[in-house]
Amino acid sequence: MRLRQCWVYVLAVAMAAAACGGSKEASNTSQPANAPAGQKIDPATVGDVKGTVTLDGAAPKNAEIKMNADPVCVKENKDPQFFETVMAGSDGKSLANVFVYVKDGLGSYAFDMPTDKVTIDQKQCRYHPHVFGIRAGQTLEIVNSDPTLHNIHALPKNNPEFNIAQPGTAGIPPMTRKFDNPEIMVPFKCDVHGWMNAYVGVVAHPFFAVTDKDGKFELKGLPAGTYTIEAWHEKLGATTQSVTLAAKDSKEISFTFKAPAAPTN
Repeated sequence: MRLRQCWVYVLAVAMAAAACGGSKEASNTSQPANAPAGQKIDPATVGDVKGTVTLDGAAPKNAEIKMNADPVCVKENKDPQFFETVMAGSDGKSLANVFVYVKDGLGSYAFDMPTDKVTIDQKQCRYHPHVFGIRAGQTLEIVNSDPTLHNIHALPKNNPEFNIAQPGTAGIPPMTRKFDNPEIMVPFKCDVHGWMNAYVGVVAHPFFAVTDKDGKFELKGLPAGTYTIEAWHEKLGATTQSVTLAAKDSKEISFTFKAPAAPTN
């Protein structure tokens, strides 16, 4: 009964809530003099940056998620579920779910806005994907694939906050939102299921990636220049390094994070 009352309360509050929070400009790129405003990248001269992210030390075990508060979530997950805080690969060293992006150096280059949507799905009482990127101004599609009530509560600092409730009913259409300003990172949470969380990196350009299960990433199509590349992890913080690319150049870099000592959630 308590869970049902909680759902009704969250649904009523979230659907009634208007977008709130400040909307201030956030910049994460410099403006070098050699890049005139609105300059387009010449695709014949671009290069790329590839790399890996690893752990220094033993990967901790993520804490198990207890979903007993919602029988639907228990039914949707036949196997035990664990938090995705530190996702090490089979070698125990490579690190997934790290957001890697060009933090500085693109100047005033102009980039076309993607026409496709980025989707976050609430499925098996988890957010999918857990870490992802989106362009500032690009459409975010929010889907509920579970037969239970969810809500997605975004907690940005440089964009309006939103809190959307979605009943778990077949035929409910996806909802959409946009982030107008770049922001690293915007956390999501579910006020119905406290274990659900996700992070999105909002950037003003297309040069970002999330490391795969082997800790690998690739930033394609970069023009010649010197860049600050940042790697961000939800638990382990952020680290940067500088990379200089010539025309048609390719560089490989690596980031290392110190492994935490205790189980994480």
